[in-house]
Amino acid sequence: MDVTKLLTQIKNNEISIEQAEAELKNLPYEDLGFAKLDHHRKVRQGFEEVVYCQGKATPHLVKIYQTLTAEGIDVLGTRASREQYEAVKEAIPEAVWDEVSRVLKVEKRDRKRIGRIVVCTGGTADVPVAEEAAQVAEFFGTKVTRLYDVGVAGIHRLLSNMKAFQGASCVIAVAGMEGALAGVVAGLVDVPVIAVPTSVGYGANFGGLSALLTMLNSCANGITTVNIDNGYGAAYVATQINRLACGGRHLSEEVVEEEKDE
Repeated sequence: MDVTKLLTQIKNNEISIEQAEAELKNLPYEDLGFAKLDHHRKVRQGFEEVVYCQGKATPHLVKIYQTLTAEGIDVLGTRASREQYEAVKEAIPEAVWDEVSRVLKVEKRDRKRIGRIVVCTGGTADVPVAEEAAQVAEFFGTKVTRLYDVGVAGIHRLLSNMKAFQGASCVIAVAGMEGALAGVVAGLVDVPVIAVPTSVGYGANFGGLSALLTMLNSCANGITTVNIDNGYGAAYVATQINRLACGGRHLSEEVVEEEKDE
């Protein structure tokens, strides 16, 4: 697509803004040979492309980050190793890596965070998955309240912190072992609960399968469940819910802030 031609057509009133927007949603990707980068995902879906780092060759990952940042795109990567981080940082000094969540990001634009969600965990062993969820949601422009180590083994810890859920658009409940936290939270709040089973647990936990089945079979209403250890997936859905709660599915953070100020 010739973007210059498209802009000229808009300037000359040959096509409408709506027609141009439809064209922009189909702009081509960039083929690096080993990867095909989608520079315009945010135009179509309201979210930048996210890089799954685990399993990628380090030189390929560095090239992906360099290419995306050269396009002015802030980059978020999940499941990044220290080795990958160090290589990316050498090429892009602004790169930041969190050792707990393994999130690797390059942010050059300030983001206004809107609305609010709660990320809670059953125990501290679930924090790496919870932090992946929390940091992804924040990268996408959502305010996050963290409420960790409030599992059912000491349910008074959860009940004494119920104020944290007030005004939240949704809740991400992260738990391993038997995964009971999500059902308990869903029985106490009036917003959607996104359940994230973790692989934390002893042998009969089967690497998170027991928590997954508990969450899928919960009798509490308002629960949706993502895959084992999938903090990223939970954060994506939570951000979509939060944006809707703030008044628009694809509105930018700036537009939402302006509307709230009016």
